[in-house]
Amino acid sequence: MIKTSFKQILAAGLMATTLLFGAAALPGGEVRADSLREVAERVARQNDARVVSAREVERNGRRFYEIRIMTRDGVVKTIRVPADDRRRDR
Repeated sequence: MIKTSFKQILAAGLMATTLLFGAAALPGGEVRADSLREVAERVARQNDARVVSAREVERNGRRFYEIRIMTRDGVVKTIRVPADDRRRDR
């Protein structure tokens, strides 16, 4: 039986999600501001926490990233970051 750690499973999931939803070029030279993986890593760094899960969600026509993190105190928090922010490709 192969032992797989939670970190390995999470890393594989984030990588697969990034490949599926990564920075895609859009009409007019626009690109997605950040990939799911980049946002998840940034949220974890800013909160001195580790990522429990990360996914892209759409509600009422709005897209956002939902990042669940666990702080050093063991508290699980859900952080939502708009995924529709765009920046011009320079």
